[in-house]
Amino acid sequence: MDYFRELLFCSSLLLIIIPSTAVDSISTTQPFRDGDSIVSASGSFKLEFFSFVGSINRYLGISYNQISATTIVWVANRGTPLNDSSGVLRITSQGILILVDQSGSTIWSSNSSRSARNPIAQLLDSGNLVVKEEGDVNLENSLWQSFDYPGDTFLPEMKLGRNKATSLDRYISSSKSVDDPSRGNYTFRLDPAAYSELIMREGSSEKFRSGPWNGMRFSGTPQLKPNPIYTYRFVYDGDEEYYTYNLVNSSFLSRMVINQDGNIQRFTWIDRTQSWELYLSVKNDNCDRYALCGAYATCSINNSPVCGCLEGFSPNVSKDWDTMDWSSGCVRKTPLNCSEDGFRKFSGVKLPETRKSWFNRTMSLDECRSTCLKNCSCTAYANLDISINGGSGCLLWLGDLVDMRQINENGQDIYIRMAASELGKAGSAEAKSKEKKRTWSIIISVLSIAVVFSLALILLVWRKKMLKNRKKKDILEPSQNNQGEEEDLKLPLFDLNTMSRATNDFSPANILGEGGFGTVYQGKLNDGQEIAVKRLSKTSKQGLDEFKNEVLHIVKLQHRNLVKLLGCCIEGDETMLIYEMMPNKSLDFFIFDKTREKVLDWPQRFHIINGIARGLLYLHQDSRLRIIHRDLKASNILLDHEMNPKISDFGLARSVGGNETEANTNKVVGTYGYIAPEYAIDGLYSVKSDVFSFGVMVLEIVSGKRNKGFCHPDHKQNLLGHAWRLFTEGRSSEIIAESIVESCNFSEVLRSIHIGLLCVQRSPRDRPSMSTVVMMLGSESELPQPKEPGFFTTRDVGKATSSSTQSKVSANEVTMTQLEAR
Repeated sequence: MDYFRELLFCSSLLLIIIPSTAVDSISTTQPFRDGDSIVSASGSFKLEFFSFVGSINRYLGISYNQISATTIVWVANRGTPLNDSSGVLRITSQGILILVDQSGSTIWSSNSSRSARNPIAQLLDSGNLVVKEEGDVNLENSLWQSFDYPGDTFLPEMKLGRNKATSLDRYISSSKSVDDPSRGNYTFRLDPAAYSELIMREGSSEKFRSGPWNGMRFSGTPQLKPNPIYTYRFVYDGDEEYYTYNLVNSSFLSRMVINQDGNIQRFTWIDRTQSWELYLSVKNDNCDRYALCGAYATCSINNSPVCGCLEGFSPNVSKDWDTMDWSSGCVRKTPLNCSEDGFRKFSGVKLPETRKSWFNRTMSLDECRSTCLKNCSCTAYANLDISINGGSGCLLWLGDLVDMRQINENGQDIYIRMAASELGKAGSAEAKSKEKKRTWSIIISVLSIAVVFSLALILLVWRKKMLKNRKKKDILEPSQNNQGEEEDLKLPLFDLNTMSRATNDFSPANILGEGGFGTVYQGKLNDGQEIAVKRLSKTSKQGLDEFKNEVLHIVKLQHRNLVKLLGCCIEGDETMLIYEMMPNKSLDFFIFDKTREKVLDWPQRFHIINGIARGLLYLHQDSRLRIIHRDLKASNILLDHEMNPKISDFGLARSVGGNETEANTNKVVGTYGYIAPEYAIDGLYSVKSDVFSFGVMVLEIVSGKRNKGFCHPDHKQNLLGHAWRLFTEGRSSEIIAESIVESCNFSEVLRSIHIGLLCVQRSPRDRPSMSTVVMMLGSESELPQPKEPGFFTTRDVGKATSSSTQSKVSANEVTMTQLEAR
């Protein structure tokens, strides 16, 4: 018995002494057998042998490790399955991965042009299986990596493109079926013969083309735009050219897949449903079919038939077009003659195939036009990069224009060569010169009559200009600084035609929202910049006052957490403000919606809280004027493409003197649910009124509930009262929105609730200043105990209403207005 005890002790001691190997790696001394597995350091991905349901074939592959649905992202032996569980993976001393079967025959192997002294195979948290020198953390030094040889899945940090120096071509290819990972018929890759565009083929036949990269997206993929899930970019890096993407939040799971039918789709994992949900498809409709309409034609999915010749072109074979066969394309109505040609601009299109093209990254658009005009083979030109105002670079087409389509949003401009007779007055330089001579002849022959009409016209224009300047002066007259001196606002003016084109003639489809001011439209300027246009209602006296007020205040403000005013338009009876466009709408769009609330996890919400606080601190303390906003609410916090918050809508804002912090009014404006009690009841507003509104928003961001309209089965208190009750009972965590529980830092969330309650205390004297709030959010110092909040029961609101005869109550998201004109 003692002998066996000693043997057991020695065995245990030996297990302790033998060093353990990393669970994410395979070394030359460790054969990797069927039944073994390695997991990446964070547990995100797993390498193991597996079989598809109903099959005896065994494969070596990488899959997601922390989700319920088995999802394979890469297979080593996708075309050569093992027939049993005898497979063994080894890494040789030269750094080559070899998969062998029971007989020792090689089923699959990696390759490498270099060797290592102590090679290992390591599974990274990105899902990349890398062969490298042990201890070397530089991925560029790896001997081999699975990301260089994708299957049907395009993961974050992968590269879709090629290396000209090594001839390495990274692309994804479909599987034959859902249970057969061997290579199918479809591939999706960077087209080596074209300028920076992706091509999907079935065998050797083109099926879909992305359009060339234009600095913002591929021109034929308008759905590719800034979003809260992932960032993307196209890289020109010496010998390398590739497209890649990264997740904004590593806790999200997202992947792109090309399936056995050639559909290229992006999926995101939804924890609530425990399933992959379709996020977007690269091919959306029939117009995405490659060259459906042939040359010199465009496809518009809203037309019937969908194909149509470009202006100045006609069907090549009319009888084919009559039978809905458009493949023969279109031909010019008037042949080119090179010396007298001009260009016609076509907007909102997917740029044509670029296999016969030429580019220059430094040319201006005018230089591009001249270069094309000098080359008789040049059929069109466009900006190479539209990511900056006005665009840059030059892309020329030197053959037929194929595979174009009309795009409703995020389309691009192209200038197509046309015969002078097709262009009329907009023809060649010679045609313009002749027209100019004819014009001068007419002017000279009728000079006496023209003088009379000219004088009349000058008088009319002068009178109209005086009326227009009077209106501009009334609205944009210089403001007075604290010393009584006038200050020039220097606000850019846009003309009405520009605004009309930008908003598609103020189309109802472009409306973003409406309010007491009027209507807000989405628009796009000629240079591609997206804008938001606030159009004053012609019948809104309230709106005119707010317009004046907003211009006077926001034009002087510059801060990363305040929305940027680009200019205004005052023409005829039209009055508009033009802002930078916020693609992710407003904060309330996300936090109060059960579906969209999951997009904002806790780190993003905390980032938004801090951004609002910094913007308010600037208004209250650091700006040229001391500004009190007076209408802070979730719908007035706009979010840019990176979810940075921007305070907007300064129509109700007021400025106070440099040393003043409060003022009094009998015209109470604002939004119940956010308005401070001293302001609603007594008309006294101050920087502490904004602090109260900020506190309400903090509690709404944490809870995902509106303050106004909140109801609880156990009491009649609003959100403030409910938060206060839970805080006093030590149960603040119960107010946290379910959608952020998994992502939240509890000490950070509880501190935010505490700060929110300090901000909504009944007495303004008890509320912290915004400088103190910013300091509290960024530190871990002890916080004072909050006192009872203001307006924390429904009766409080009723009392406020009866006490304030000068104002009327409105819904939570509608601004209060006085009964008489403001």
